[in-house]
Amino acid sequence: MLDLTSLNGDDTDRVVEALCARAVTPVGPVAAVCVWARFVPTARKALDGTPVKVATVVNFPSGEADAASVAAETRRAIADGADEIDVVLPYKAFIDGARTQPMNVVKACREACADKALMKVILESGAFPDPDLLAWAARDAIAAGADFLKTSTGKTQPAATLPAAAVILDSIYESGKTVGFKAAGGIRDAAEAARYLALADHILGDGWATPQTFRFGASSLLDALLAAAGHSGREGEGEREGEREPAPAGGY
Repeated sequence: MLDLTSLNGDDTDRVVEALCARAVTPVGPVAAVCVWARFVPTARKALDGTPVKVATVVNFPSGEADAASVAAETRRAIADGADEIDVVLPYKAFIDGARTQPMNVVKACREACADKALMKVILESGAFPDPDLLAWAARDAIAAGADFLKTSTGKTQPAATLPAAAVILDSIYESGKTVGFKAAGGIRDAAEAARYLALADHILGDGWATPQTFRFGASSLLDALLAAAGHSGREGEGEREGEREPAPAGGY
């Protein structure tokens, strides 16, 4: 259920190749490797012959591009070999009261993905001032065709939090649709990951969380999960997306 992720400004082909080399582990493959769009061909080549999907981000991290730009960015990524698109909702505009423009961006991405790629909508939950507004954004993103709702870019604080996850999971439950959930940003150990899974079980039922409906976005979490499974992790890795300090527990 892990999207093994590197979205740093100094990423290189070599960094991405090393990330992909970690994607098939002694206890099985991760769900996807998530990298900048320019590295999609590199990841596609490195993961050839594995079941691991290639994910990338668009409209990232600010969420300020227009619909046409997002559609073009999405089409290029898919042409380069991306299986999954993590698109940032224009969350600043949504918080400021806009409704049509943010959803036009999501719909443009949806149309560009068509049936060729999974679309995960990044809400940037920590930027929302209250849970009701976050729930509104989640409902609108589902209506616009989201396959997954994702908490955060990992570039702002607070990032993923359990209260925000509960709001998003409740919105998925209330929609009655098959929409997945991705927690990203600050999830660094197995115990914290288990709390998110337990929350999903509580809201959506035991067994709901599968690689088709639940993801974590991180890189250091892989070593923690391998250690919990009895395998030694790697030492001395630099920080990647999703490896920031945990957000305050009450943040949305």
